[in-house]
Amino acid sequence: MKIAKVFNNNVISAFNEKNQELVVMGRGLAFQKKPGDTVDEEKIEKTFVLKNNDLSERFKTLLYEVPIEYMEITESIIQLAKSRLGRNLNDSIYVSLTDHIHFAVDRHQKGYDIKNALLWEIKRFYKDEFLIGMEALKVVKEKIGVLLPEDEAGFIAMHIVNSGLNEEMPNVANITRVMQDILNIVKYHYKISFDEESLNYFRFVTHLKFFAQRLYSKNYIEDDDPFLYESFKQKHKEAFICTEKINDYIENQFDYSLTNNEKLYLAIHIQRVVNR
Repeated sequence: MKIAKVFNNNVISAFNEKNQELVVMGRGLAFQKKPGDTVDEEKIEKTFVLKNNDLSERFKTLLYEVPIEYMEITESIIQLAKSRLGRNLNDSIYVSLTDHIHFAVDRHQKGYDIKNALLWEIKRFYKDEFLIGMEALKVVKEKIGVLLPEDEAGFIAMHIVNSGLNEEMPNVANITRVMQDILNIVKYHYKISFDEESLNYFRFVTHLKFFAQRLYSKNYIEDDDPFLYESFKQKHKEAFICTEKINDYIENQFDYSLTNNEKLYLAIHIQRVVNR
């Protein structure tokens, strides 16, 4: 494998046998090396193959600006997230999370910490991702000796959620707000507090997460079972009255009226979560 470009002493780009461009990391990998030299494969610690050309260019630009420690931090967090969540993450997280952590540390050292307005919701709706975010703060502390505030665990969690949903960060924030608004509609309609440790609450939140994602992607569910809809509506009238309030909210926010199937699924989850 030959070196195509040297970014710094620890990072290069090279082409493999399939003519794919790789970003290769390793301590001292490029020390006194130049393009065309053979890569010392014993020094390779991590290899990135980014399939998206635009993303690859952004990643390479970032490599000029960010020390290798931040790449290592991001890689540790991504591997932890994949292991804990059991799913793949979009390659974009290598750019977005590395850039975010580097900027967050720089801000923190200058005394410019940012409050996370969605921290409370993130803790509730994305518990696993938030716990990974808290672990990520420990990784940052171990690697570079900086302890970032809890708000940053929330921001890191959002990057992980974003990468799993394959959505842009603003949409993840919007999705979270829609979830919170619908939960409030149900809570105030029934005048109850949710048992946030219950399985039914977890199921409802999971449904809302993907329901909100569909709203923003305009991927709606079509009607297919009018009998079940009418049957459930007659049996659980209060759940459907609450669902109509949610539909009013969706119409106001999205200029979209829910299908009967979408109302049915919401009503089923509402009935479960309020019926302890």
